[in-house]
Amino acid sequence: MREADLTNAQWRKSSYSSGDGGENCVEVAAGLPGLVPVRDSKNSGGPVLVVGARAWAGFIGALRN
Repeated sequence: MREADLTNAQWRKSSYSSGDGGENCVEVAAGLPGLVPVRDSKNSGGPVLVVGARAWAGFIGALRN
């Protein structure tokens, strides 16, 4: 798998995050076709997990169910 360039990534939290800074949240970044970068909102400089877009869609669908 290629390394994703996240230099200009636009990170966002879930709309379900609490308004107090989202103590237990993840952030995702858009703009990388076929990939979804995911990181811990409490550690924005920490590691990033890059997931395939199809796998991410399946994960989100399972959460909704």
